[in-house]
Amino acid sequence: MPVIGTSNHPKALWPGVKAWFGRFYDEHKIEYTDLFDMDFSNQNYEEDVEVTGFGLAPRKNEGHSVAYDSETQGYVARYVHIAYAYGYIVTEEEIDDNLYEKVSKTRSQALAFSLRQTKETVAANIYNRAFNSSYVGGDGVELLATTHVGIAGTWSNELATAADLSEASLEDLLIQIMKATNSKGLKISLMPKCLIVPPDLWYEANRILKSTLQNDTANNAQNVLKATNALPEGIKLNHYLTDTDAFFVRTNAPRGMICYDRKIKDFEQDNDFDTGNAKAKKYERYSFGWTDPRGLYGSPGA
Repeated sequence: MPVIGTSNHPKALWPGVKAWFGRFYDEHKIEYTDLFDMDFSNQNYEEDVEVTGFGLAPRKNEGHSVAYDSETQGYVARYVHIAYAYGYIVTEEEIDDNLYEKVSKTRSQALAFSLRQTKETVAANIYNRAFNSSYVGGDGVELLATTHVGIAGTWSNELATAADLSEASLEDLLIQIMKATNSKGLKISLMPKCLIVPPDLWYEANRILKSTLQNDTANNAQNVLKATNALPEGIKLNHYLTDTDAFFVRTNAPRGMICYDRKIKDFEQDNDFDTGNAKAKKYERYSFGWTDPRGLYGSPGA
């Protein structure tokens, strides 16, 4: 059925008729940059290769030789850049009726909106699938798991017992980050940066982190999460997260959550000889993923 504001409606874009179907709502600010570190690529794909350091130094007995170790290649994380493109058409009849400027402007805005929403959705899906074993990283397991494999054994970036967001569960996750080790089992200074939540947890997250005293208790106790500035970059709200009770903590792992921009949004226009229509398209190419799973910790909720 024809819809007002589209070119197949008999009254579409008549002089004085406003085209409106939600294209000019205010947009959310860009949010995927809170989820990923940004990088740029000029290749078909990018690969990050883990290189492990050394273990603990062994005791050297008198008169014995020094023990030597060597760096070891770990797993490989590959980022394959995906192209996304979309376009619109201004018909020859719309051009004849001097409607090109009006319809092209509105459709260009709608196209830009669509490409931005696409990128936000692709980015958030890395988090939405973080607990899904069908989507694995270089070490062969999902992003958030209790069974990541290192040379020193398995390690976890997920709560051992899934829990909803609370002061206690958040503290447990931060303690887990404090105890982080590298692939050789050596202690590392992994620091939490921010808490990432869907809209459903926004108010609860603020109550937990911003209360002056301890949240949800009659005890006159200090809110240690706030007092110690446990999450220096605060709370990041993401509207594209689909799990209503999953929450995440990003860390300062140097090659954790990565976005590669292969080609920034490109806008092109051309005319079609056979139809006389004007065509416009936007094209961009990028990839989202992770190299070191230590870049993110989380819980899927109870």
